[in-house]
Amino acid sequence: MSTPTDNSRPFGYRFAIAVLRPLFRVLTRRDWSGAEHLPTEGGWVVCPNHVSHVDPLAFAHFLVDHGRSPRFLGKNEVFRVPFVGAVLRSADQIPVYRESGRAADAYRAAVEAVRADKCVAIYPEGTLTRDPDLWPMRGKTGAARVALETRCPVVPVAVWGPEQLLPPYAKRPRPFPRKVMHVRAGAPVDLEDLHGLPVTTEVLAEATARIMAAITAELEVLRGERAPTVRFDPRRAGVTPTGRPRPLEEAS
Repeated sequence: MSTPTDNSRPFGYRFAIAVLRPLFRVLTRRDWSGAEHLPTEGGWVVCPNHVSHVDPLAFAHFLVDHGRSPRFLGKNEVFRVPFVGAVLRSADQIPVYRESGRAADAYRAAVEAVRADKCVAIYPEGTLTRDPDLWPMRGKTGAARVALETRCPVVPVAVWGPEQLLPPYAKRPRPFPRKVMHVRAGAPVDLEDLHGLPVTTEVLAEATARIMAAITAELEVLRGERAPTVRFDPRRAGVTPTGRPRPLEEAS
């Protein structure tokens, strides 16, 4: 298992860790749990919920502290940001070209990474949750597709606390008083009965529902409360599925 300073990591990865990990340790407190569920060998997919633009840092901090090096799927726009994009590319991260002819590129790259024994981080919601109380909303099928194609473990992870540091779509963080970053990993999602079946819409929906249910169950532990029985669906609620939330009629 690698350490936070492992030289086997790409240069961009080591650079980001060297800059961001000490800063995050100063600005936040940590509550890590469930690391015993993280695979120690082979490729795998890890799926967190999404409550803040800084929760990837808390989530990555948790994994790096436990010797893992996640490859994130991130929207391509971030890869075009000067310097940040160069670091991401050097860190072997995976761009996602949403709603374009290259949308399948990320899927193929994620499958290749898993088969190369890497940890691939996929946010199944695809964007910050639109749920009014920040519970996980309806998931997309990308993580399920990769998992069923590779038959790799899928580890659900719940994150809570980053939304206090930077609320959804806020522009200014609130670092004081120091916020606690709660990150909890759960046991791999049981998808074994779906392996070998034709990858139909129904099978993908079932796998995705299991992944979202597992993430939600871990978040219920962190929050000490029960999630709604009906998962929030942006389209049914008339809200745009990506970007800053707004009524669908305004976006058309």
